[in-house]
Amino acid sequence: MSQLEIACFNARSALIAQENGADRIELCDGFEVGGTTPSDALFDEVRNRVTIPLYVMIRPRGGDFCYSDTEWKAMQSAIRNFKHKNADGFVFGILRPDGTINTFRNKRLVELAYPLPCTFHRAFDATTEGSQALEKLIECGFSTVLTSGLANNVTEGKEGLVQLVAQANARIIIMPGGGLRAANLADIQNHTQAAFYHSSAITTENETADASEIKTLKAQMR
Repeated sequence: MSQLEIACFNARSALIAQENGADRIELCDGFEVGGTTPSDALFDEVRNRVTIPLYVMIRPRGGDFCYSDTEWKAMQSAIRNFKHKNADGFVFGILRPDGTINTFRNKRLVELAYPLPCTFHRAFDATTEGSQALEKLIECGFSTVLTSGLANNVTEGKEGLVQLVAQANARIIIMPGGGLRAANLADIQNHTQAAFYHSSAITTENETADASEIKTLKAQMR
């Protein structure tokens, strides 16, 4: 059966995700910019209250995915910190100014995280390299790529997702995400046959996941 990851921006969302069948949590701060590194306080609260796998977003700021030396050092420190605090995995992505994958820096962070698995987030959808980018992420050692198929959302990118799943050929998990909701999950599943799916399950203007949305998403998994 396919599995479901829920992006959570507060502790309440994490509890709702666990209580309603999510298989994994992606913990973030910075809802307004699409996710940043959570605080120690938020991580500690969630870690103490959930038992499902807890992946941590490592992103020092919103905006582009090209980071200064200082920001890159902060990302390294954050991985060391949350690894010590018993995170189950990490989510990050670094590009070069020309939109190509920064292989050196990503690989270094994957090595720091080892043996914990790493997801390359939707920085992938901003790359200029297309299919070549996926090969670089496999080379870096990522276990998963969160992507909308190089499009704005999973509906627009479903054909791209089909191509990525085929190219990955089980060497790396392609996890559709970006505008994924219960209303379009069946269509995305039918097209991609992916093994993992990602949603915030937020259906209102606040930052908290909706329990019924998670239940419906999970009920459709096959």
